[in-house]
Amino acid sequence: MSTIQIDRLLDTVIREDASDLHISVGRKPTLRLQGRLRVLDTKVLEPDDTVALMKQITPERGQQELQEEGSCDFGFAYGDQARFRVAIFRQRGHLSIALRLIPNELLSFEQIGLPPIVKDLIRRPRGLFIVTGPTGSGKTTTLATMVDHINQNLERHIVTVEDPIEYYHLHKKSVVNQREVGVDVPSFSEALRRVLRADPDVILVGEMRDLETIEAAIRAAETGHLVFATLHTTGASGTINRIIDAFPTNQQEQIRVQLSVSLVAILSQVLCRRADKSGRVAGYEFLVVTPAIANLIRENKTFRIDSAIQTGKKFGMQLLDDNLWEKYERNIIDSEEMIDKARDAAELTSRIHRTGRKVGRGEQDTTVTRTDS
Repeated sequence: MSTIQIDRLLDTVIREDASDLHISVGRKPTLRLQGRLRVLDTKVLEPDDTVALMKQITPERGQQELQEEGSCDFGFAYGDQARFRVAIFRQRGHLSIALRLIPNELLSFEQIGLPPIVKDLIRRPRGLFIVTGPTGSGKTTTLATMVDHINQNLERHIVTVEDPIEYYHLHKKSVVNQREVGVDVPSFSEALRRVLRADPDVILVGEMRDLETIEAAIRAAETGHLVFATLHTTGASGTINRIIDAFPTNQQEQIRVQLSVSLVAILSQVLCRRADKSGRVAGYEFLVVTPAIANLIRENKTFRIDSAIQTGKKFGMQLLDDNLWEKYERNIIDSEEMIDKARDAAELTSRIHRTGRKVGRGEQDTTVTRTDS
């Protein structure tokens, strides 16, 4: 495969506004478009093709890591058009490549549909703000939007620790320093240990991967910094439990107290296909830590958090299923997508029937209506 062809593949990703490109031996290059896979009309790839493609885009250190570890991750800029996050790995003795498109343009709160109260919460001088959701749910984009909002409107020193760096932030009202794990710093926990000496106001931790990083993030939030972090969990109460369970039993009591004081909010999200096929939209669960919720965390009553979210609507709180239902009622997503992404699919299915909605947007929708009637 010549260089022109990797360029043509990347041009296609940008032109089609695909989220990912998959390159594997024995298959034609494949795009992910609005959550679905679409095979490109090129030749079926052979082992030499994937090796040639890998060499065209992988920096020296990545090729060395691939040799030693069998996989590597990195980000690269494709001209001025976009950046890509790349994962290269061995499978059945051959190379496979997954490229994720990172748009150059940072989105606004309105474009991604973030609750308006988030703007107030991220003005706070200290605390821990966690964004959660499965891989590919748009956590990075949401965090980039929040960091950009601070950068444009407040005078802050923002330090990010990412693996790899995805969105580039220019200095605006704030000073922004972005550190990449494996390039600028060996690990998340090491970066967090050292970052406090750099006089930061805002710290972004790309991922709370291990106990050390979680501990360091909570400590940074307690010592007067606003800390953004991500976790691969679903739901607000599940996230709190996951953090507490990461600690040894004899420390869990203390961590509950620390979390109840330092946690500002949890935004849990999923990405849904729009009903009109025009792209994707995020569904949110949003928890704001009020004194009442801080008490529930402290007293180990996280099972009551869901009902506290339901009664906290005036603070902008919302459960994921209620947010999905709202999007369904406004015809933004169809019933199949809503039920796919719901935490309690059975309850939403019966809610469709209770309201007597005529679904009728696509065959799958009518099937949903018939099966449970």
